[in-house]
Parts: sequence; C-alpha cells; structure tokens
Amino acid sequence: MNINAIREQFPILHQEINGHPLVYLDSAASSQKPRSVIDAVSRYYELDHANVHRGVHSLGSRATDAYEGAREKVAKFINAPSPEQIVFTRGTTTALNLVASSYARSVCREGDEIVITQMEHHSNLIPWQQVAKATGATLKYIPLQADGTFSIADAEATITSNTKIVSVTYVSNVLGCVNPIKELAAIAHRNGAIMVVDGAQSTPHMRVDVQDLDVDFYAFSGHKMCGPTGIGALYGRRNLLENMEPIEFGGEMIDFVELYDSTWKEVPYRFEGGTPIIAGAVGLGAAIDFLEEIGMEAIDEHAKQLTKYAYDVLSNVDGLTIYGPKQDRVGLVTFNLDEVHPHDVATVLDTKGIAVRAGHHCCQPLMRWLNVSATARASFYVYNTTDEIDQLVEALIQTKEFFGYGIE
Repeated sequence: MNINAIREQFPILHQEINGHPLVYLDSAASSQKPRSVIDAVSRYYELDHANVHRGVHSLGSRATDAYEGAREKVAKFINAPSPEQIVFTRGTTTALNLVASSYARSVCREGDEIVITQMEHHSNLIPWQQVAKATGATLKYIPLQADGTFSIADAEATITSNTKIVSVTYVSNVLGCVNPIKELAAIAHRNGAIMVVDGAQSTPHMRVDVQDLDVDFYAFSGHKMCGPTGIGALYGRRNLLENMEPIEFGGEMIDFVELYDSTWKEVPYRFEGGTPIIAGAVGLGAAIDFLEEIGMEAIDEHAKQLTKYAYDVLSNVDGLTIYGPKQDRVGLVTFNLDEVHPHDVATVLDTKGIAVRAGHHCCQPLMRWLNVSATARASFYVYNTTDEIDQLVEALIQTKEFFGYGIE
C-alpha cells in the first residue's frame, strides 16, 4: 500500500492547524473524504440531480441509476444476497433504531430477553432500553472480562431460550476489540434469537461478509468509511424485512393510498419514505469504489499494524493508561494521561495540529465500568502513518510537562 499516494487523494490533510501540519487521528468519529468521493457528489449535483424512481425524464433516470447503482455496490461490498436487502438510512443510528422500532417491538413480549454488552455505543443501547420499556422484555448484559472483552462461555450463559434478540458491536469504538460475531450469531440462532450487529467501526477496516457471519441485521455508516455524512445502510434477511412495518410514512414508500387505508411498497422501498439521500448514496458508492481499489485486505492489515504500533509506543509513556485488550483490536487506542483531564489533553494536542477525540464516546455505561468519566482516543485509518503516531507520543510527553506531571 502506497500511503503517500493515498494521502495525496485527501485534500483536507494538506493544511496546517495552529501552525502545524494536520495530524488527523479521529477517524473513528468520522473519516476524511478522498477527492473521488468529493468529485462524485459534486458531479451528481452539477449534472445528474433530480428526484428518483418516478421521473421519466433523462435526469430522473440518471439519478435513479446512480442511486440504485450505489445500492448494488453496498450489497456486493458486504456480500448481501441481493440489493433488495439493503435499506439506505441516515447511518448506523437510524438503522439500529429501525430494527428496534419496527422489528423488535412487534416480536418482544414480557418475559422475553434482549442481550447486549456494556461496551455498546448509545446507538446500540438506548433503542433496546426503549423496546424493553415498551414491551416488558428484559434487557440483559453479557459480562465483561478485566480487559473489556467477553468470553464465549459467558455469552452462552447469558443467551437463553427466552432471548429474542442479541445485538452487539463488531468493533468497540472505545476498546477497539473485535468481537466474535460469527460465534455469537450461532449461539443466538441455537436459542431461537436473531443477531443484530453494529458495524459502524468494523466496516471501514475489514472485509465484511454478512452471509458468512450469518447475521440477521447489520448496520453501518458511510461517513466512517470515506463516504459522506448522512448516509448509511441496514442489511436484513429478506424474510425479516418483509414482515416489518415501516416507521416513516409519506411519499415513495407506498403502493396504494385510499382514504382510510394504505399499502406499502416491497422492501427496501417501504423503509425509504420521502426523497431519499441520493447524493449521499452516490458518495457512498464512490467511497466503496475507492476502498475496493486499495483492497480491504490491505486496509485491514494497515489498520492492525498501526494499532499495534500505537499500542506499543503509547505503552512506553509514563503515566499513560490504555483501555481494552492488547491483542485482537483494530483502528484505535483509547487512553488517559496521569491526572490530566482528557479534554485538556485533546486541547493541548490541538495546539500542535493533532486531532483526537475526548469524552465518553457515547459509551457512558462503559465509562462507568472502566471507572472513568472520560478518555482520550486516537483512531487511525488508511491515510495515517507511524510517523503521525510518533508525533502523538511526543506531543503527549510535552502535554505532561505542560501540566507539570512526571517532572522531578
């Protein structure tokens, strides 16, 4: 992989922040966009924009072809059986809420169980809280080990014949650990439950095959994988999608409308009411083209190497605590520095042109489990280098000196 050639394709990286070259280490929150994605969205608005599906004029046909072409690219990218099993959404949050509101509320009853973990992003926790409150189902958590991971034995003990839904992140946005989704899906199915996956952090970094994983729903966002903001996708098994009711009503999602009743279009269109996110889908399709040209296997290997390197060199910084396992992690390192608040760490790093995330990362239950209020997080993507990680380490040492910690 030619990192310098890849970096040249990201215009935003070639600037100074506070007098220093930008070191962008916040891709777990949102990745940067290559020129090909920016150009694809711009070209769509300049040449092809119209509403989709119903227009018979040329622009409408071109826009529809671009929109549905992006759906085909998404399906191929995650090895979905058909494009019709891909629902375009605003992102992972909307996709998971769709499953919770449409599927889960219709199948869960008092006495049923929904199983998740304490490492879940709020987007994969709060929807299930609301389902439990609305239906009387019980929300259960697979216990975490000391390093934040969970064991298959504990998963098997938590998931029972009363479990209706298991919903777990593929890669934690705090711990960086890669969870055993295929094994979890097998346990869920043996107990008659369905498997839902938050793929927001996994899809940008690794080859995803929803058929091999044998999952029932898989959600991810475009903006974390070089695509635009405001676009994502939900994969679902066809039989499950076909038995789900839409949760937004209006144009485009209907078949027939009478005065007192209406019928819905086939999937996926019944879930895409109103004018869809056309430009976002076009940009997501271009992002997939960009990633596939590099090769997901190469991207996966690069992410693992960067993460290992970052873990190793950050471990040598006195007073720095890293959260999560050393092995089997990808894309990020979350840490705290002595008694310096992570917001202060991020502020000082920004003065040196280094962008990291600080806060609870939309994982407040996990923060409490870690016995911290917040952490700093450096996350990496295809355009990052070991030199940038070295700059992070040097800046963290200077941050300690700035706050007077570790100084004799």
